[in-house]
Amino acid sequence: MTGLTVAAATALSVLGGGVASAATGPGQTSQQREANAAAGAAGTEAGNPASAVATAAGVCSDAAQIGTTEYIYRGTETIASVKQFYSAECDENYGYVWVWKSFLDQKTKVNVTVGVWSYKRNSLVGQRTVFNTNAQEFWSNAAKTADECTSGEGTINIPSYPAPLSTRTSQRC
Repeated sequence: MTGLTVAAATALSVLGGGVASAATGPGQTSQQREANAAAGAAGTEAGNPASAVATAAGVCSDAAQIGTTEYIYRGTETIASVKQFYSAECDENYGYVWVWKSFLDQKTKVNVTVGVWSYKRNSLVGQRTVFNTNAQEFWSNAAKTADECTSGEGTINIPSYPAPLSTRTSQRC
C-alpha cells in the first residue's frame, strides 16, 4: 500500500463512508437510480426526484436523501415521513413530505407545508404550502442553502386538530 492509499483509508475509517454535509451528499446509489427509473413519474415513500410532483416543483433529477428520515405523529399514529434531499448537479436542497396511506384513507383534507430549515437564517427556505389536500407527495421549492446548516421540515395542519403537527430531519452542515 502506498502512503497516499494508507492516508485515504485512514481518513475514510475516521470519517465513515456516508459522511456528507448540507452541500455534499453521497448521491443516488445504483439501486436508487433503478428504483426511481422503475417508478417513472410516480411518487414513492423513499422520494423519487423524477416523479410528476417533483418535476412540477423543479427538483433536480439527481437529488438524493441526506440526513435522517423523521416522522409526523398524531398521538401515536404515524401520518407522514419527512426527508431532506440534496442535488449536487443543481447545488440545491429540498424538503420532502410523504403522507402515509393509512392517514390518507381517512379522507381528511389537510394543509401541508414543506421546506428546508436554515439554521443560519433561522427560517424556512424554499417553502411550499398546499391547502385543503389529500395528496400524498410534497416537495419544497429549491433552497439555495448548500453552504448552510439545514434540515428538511414538514408540517401538517389538520383543521379539526388543535395544533399543527411538524418535524425536522437531522441537521446537516
